[in-house]
Amino acid sequence: MGSSNKQSTPESLTVTRSEELVDQFLDAIWMERGLSKNTLGAYRADLMTLARALAKNGKVIDHAEKSDLLDFIASRVEGGAKPRSTARQLSSFRRFYRYIMREGSRDTDPTADIEMPRIGRSLPKSLSEDEVDSLLSAPNTDEPLGHRDRAMLELLYATGLRVSELINIKQSQINFNQGVLRIVGKGDRERLIPLGEEAQRWMKEFINGPRMEILLERQTDYLFPTRRGDRMTRQAFWHIIKRYAEKAGVRQKMSPHSLRHAFATHLLNRGADLRVVQMLLGHSDLSTTQIYTHVARERLKELHGEHHPRG
Repeated sequence: MGSSNKQSTPESLTVTRSEELVDQFLDAIWMERGLSKNTLGAYRADLMTLARALAKNGKVIDHAEKSDLLDFIASRVEGGAKPRSTARQLSSFRRFYRYIMREGSRDTDPTADIEMPRIGRSLPKSLSEDEVDSLLSAPNTDEPLGHRDRAMLELLYATGLRVSELINIKQSQINFNQGVLRIVGKGDRERLIPLGEEAQRWMKEFINGPRMEILLERQTDYLFPTRRGDRMTRQAFWHIIKRYAEKAGVRQKMSPHSLRHAFATHLLNRGADLRVVQMLLGHSDLSTTQIYTHVARERLKELHGEHHPRG
């Protein structure tokens, strides 16, 4: 007879403990604010989804760390969760952990440094791979400045750098032996980015010839100098990329981040892991990267509709 009863597993016990904490939280906010059943139900659904995910690693919900929450968000995003849904869940989590802290159950809020997804923030329509090829081929590489511009565009598309990072690169940051670029980005966070063969080739050729022709007798640590031997400005590079876009026949509006967007979108279109793209872009928070999944998904749907026999 006893064999028909389900035995409690460590995971189910962990979920049960989390459920008790969630219900205490819901009772408290209902008493404080008189929230509707629908709102309380939404909070409960969000928190129990998290609780069940945490239980697989033996964690009760009140012991979650920031890394646990980021892993949870990553898995949801990779499963197709939209920014609005992720934002709602994160809002539920924040409210819960602030309650837990108020109750004295923990000292820190694991959601404190997690950025909200940018709902409604629109990215420029991503460049297609053919448009990128046309843009990269636009500079006249027989001229030193054209060769410099081609190397800059190649590097930008190969690495997804921010424009501010691109114009501030110094030769000491490049390691051709290891094929990597060392970048110190926002918040002084350092990251190593692999350099593709094509980008390395253009950079080596530029360093060994056209760069010296641009500088003549002048000296600078910056990799991509102007004709005056100075560091290039963001505005100057913006004008450069817009000029080459016109020459290449790229009709959509270009921005200094257009190749960064293309880098991320094309990686995701070809199956790259969202976490990898996050690291390469230098995003501290996965929710910042997830906006690209929408762009990639739309492009895949477009291609499917265009080329699949039953699309």
